[in-house]
Amino acid sequence: MDIIIRLIQPEDNRHIAKIIRDVFENFGQPTAGTAYEDVTLDGLYEAYQRPKAHYYVAEENGIIIGGGGIAPLESYQDHVCELQKMYFKPSGRGRGLGAMMIETCLKYAVAMDFTQCYLETAPYMEAAQRLYKRYNFVTLDGPLGDTGHFSCGVRMLKNL
Repeated sequence: MDIIIRLIQPEDNRHIAKIIRDVFENFGQPTAGTAYEDVTLDGLYEAYQRPKAHYYVAEENGIIIGGGGIAPLESYQDHVCELQKMYFKPSGRGRGLGAMMIETCLKYAVAMDFTQCYLETAPYMEAAQRLYKRYNFVTLDGPLGDTGHFSCGVRMLKNL
């Protein structure tokens, strides 16, 4: 696998936004209250130019095939971060890329002195949930912080 995981650049914005929107459309899932509608989606590079936030893209042979980010959890305790917008093209799935991205993001979270990592996902994303459980994320009864993703009914937390 000749995959490079690197920090997002301005020219990556349109590629990763398309990947994220395509995932929702391909799965035929609701878009309201999800990353699909985030006002920052078309400008992820700019959105992650803030303290303790990084967004990574996965590139294969010069083509963006996915991404994922870490940022402080909105309206919550300073020591909790959120694993955000981790989506891949179909060609990037089932190849260990999700694990590579999680490891990259969690390594950065630890370096930023976060002690817990939160995430939200949709119930239909069963493969993603299995991956998160392998990394010791546990399912919560309700949301933390204020992500605005009311359609993401599965919430998980991991101690770092």
